[in-house]
Amino acid sequence: MKKCFLTISTRLVWIILTCVCICAAQNAPLKEGNKREAHLIELITLDDTLKLDIRYARTDNFVGKVVYAEARAFMQRPAADALVRVHRQLKRRNLGLVIFDGYRPWSVTKLFWEVTPEDKRKFVANPKTGSRHNRGCAVDLSMFDLKTGKLVEMPSDFDDFTDRASPKYVGGTAAQRKNRDLLRKLMEDEGFTVNDNEWWHFDYKDWKDYAIYDIAFAEVKTGK
Repeated sequence: MKKCFLTISTRLVWIILTCVCICAAQNAPLKEGNKREAHLIELITLDDTLKLDIRYARTDNFVGKVVYAEARAFMQRPAADALVRVHRQLKRRNLGLVIFDGYRPWSVTKLFWEVTPEDKRKFVANPKTGSRHNRGCAVDLSMFDLKTGKLVEMPSDFDDFTDRASPKYVGGTAAQRKNRDLLRKLMEDEGFTVNDNEWWHFDYKDWKDYAIYDIAFAEVKTGK
């Protein structure tokens, strides 16, 4: 009887420890080794003519509430440099880049996953594997007219969870598709790849080299 009790107790301890580990895993990003040291750069410190439209610092986003305490955008240095080169290429066309989001803390990715319906989760990253935004190597962006300051027309708005968001969407106007395809070409020329579901989301080629971070904007150690 004593031996049976000890066996049951051992199993209960194992179950409890397993549950604790699972809960911990769900509340912290995946730990990875052999990654490059983070060198997050605030984008506007490289070129202050970049336009920021950080909707996650406002309430007009798909979550419906403020999720960023500050309207700022960061990326790893190589990705940031490539982004600025695209922006300067666009200036020759009287256009510029408008940034919706760059580096994103892992806890925000977790929030997005939790509030998004299952049938729409292809538009958000699973926190179990993390987002390329969490690595500082993804950016959400569009283009704006340098003269008017207004966004150029695209087949959809940012964070549109419909087929119109696809970079392969054939609807909309010819002008909208032309703008979308121009943005994609210039970004791809600098080492970015467009997301399969979102025309505005681009991943930098070296994203696998960086770890997943959950650092608040105010705690980012940045510089030029």
